[in-house]
Amino acid sequence: MRIILAPMEGVVDHLMREMLTEIGGFDLCITEFVRVVDQLLPKRVFTRLCPELLQGGQTRAGTPVRVQLLGQEPNWLAENAARAVELGSPGIDLNFGCPAKAVNKSKGGAVLLRETEQLYRIVQAVRAAVPVQFPVTAKMRLGYEDTSLTLDNARALAAAGATELTVHARTKTDGYRPPAYWPWIARIRAEIDIPVVANGEIWQPADAVLCREQSGSTDLMLGRGALAQPNLAARIKQGGSALSWPEVLSLLMRYSEFEIAGDKGLYYSNRIKQWFSYLRLQYPQAEQLFSQLRLLRRSADILQLLQAELRRSEEVRPQ
Repeated sequence: MRIILAPMEGVVDHLMREMLTEIGGFDLCITEFVRVVDQLLPKRVFTRLCPELLQGGQTRAGTPVRVQLLGQEPNWLAENAARAVELGSPGIDLNFGCPAKAVNKSKGGAVLLRETEQLYRIVQAVRAAVPVQFPVTAKMRLGYEDTSLTLDNARALAAAGATELTVHARTKTDGYRPPAYWPWIARIRAEIDIPVVANGEIWQPADAVLCREQSGSTDLMLGRGALAQPNLAARIKQGGSALSWPEVLSLLMRYSEFEIAGDKGLYYSNRIKQWFSYLRLQYPQAEQLFSQLRLLRRSADILQLLQAELRRSEEVRPQ
């Protein structure tokens, strides 16, 4: 079984990838999407979102990191895919799943699931531009508003040359509301002859077992569940308990120090609050702390609050 860390814009940046892969359990990471419109992007755009390109295309833990592209124009996507591989990406992933309104309005992400022929043209162009030894993978939802084109889209992506398909088992209209419709993935697998990775609503090891049973997929992609429970991938593979709250706080402190140093705190406040929105689903202590955290704006104040909570939690930890 492989477990892949999902791309999540604005929260799964290279620092998060670094920490989660160090904890273990992940076999591959996909970057936040690189938006492609009408030009060949400069090297700095790729290395900003994927600094792992500067260290052999992998995290320090040795987990490969694949660049994801988002756009609608086949030729420009192909040119940028070739550049990403030249820069060190171990393959290319194509985004046909993002539900964000701004992205869909510019004909990127999930909205392309209404245009089966365009999906085919994009993957065909990118596959032709990328050397055969590098995988070209795609991520899709079950559809935009409904599932009427689900199987057509999956067949088109496979026929165009996709190496592997990840399926987030919901439509764009479903958003992130449970449930995820894992049996749909089994229907897709019956139609195409490339590997299919299952994604959606995997929060606990028991969910992973049920997802694999209902989808028939061996491989899984984790997104929000990995943020809610940082060692979820390792637990799915090896068993064991979730990290303790003091251990999670130590991760938060490490992330905070790196994030503030990395971008001078410009985005730190929003990113740490977004991470907390997922931690609250697993840890009651995070819910309590978030009531204070959400009122803070300055990085120094947030860091001070986390330090105080870490000291308090260590004082009450059972000996």
